Amino acid sequence: MERVVHRGIRHVALRVTDLARSRAFYEEVLAMKVVWEPDGDNLYLSSGTDNLALHHIGVILEDPSDVDRMYMSIESKIVSLGGAIAKAPKQHRDGSYSFYFSDPDGNVIQALYEPTISRRV
Repeated sequence: MERVVHRGIRHVALRVTDLARSRAFYEEVLAMKVVWEPDGDNLYLSSGTDNLALHHIGVILEDPSDVDRMYMSIESKIVSLGGAIAKAPKQHRDGSYSFYFSDPDGNVIQALYEPTISRRV
């Protein structure tokens, strides 16, 4: 299977101990705007060209089909490399499309097509 090349780590996520405090920090210090707050434990912010989630790491892919191709290319080999598929590909309500997998240490990585930043270089 062909290897999918990602467009960079423009989607970064951090684990934080106080979501409200971190939100205020990134809004006030870096002028980031909230783009989605799905629940009380997760928050997505953007600078317009970058995406910050306060919970996991992500790699940006250029197109939704790249998400599917990456999923298919790693699905059969990830377990033998010590990782795991955490969630299969899914369309999100904001127009993004992604799946989640973990590395050998359990760090969650999101392979993500995000319409506002995926096509930017």
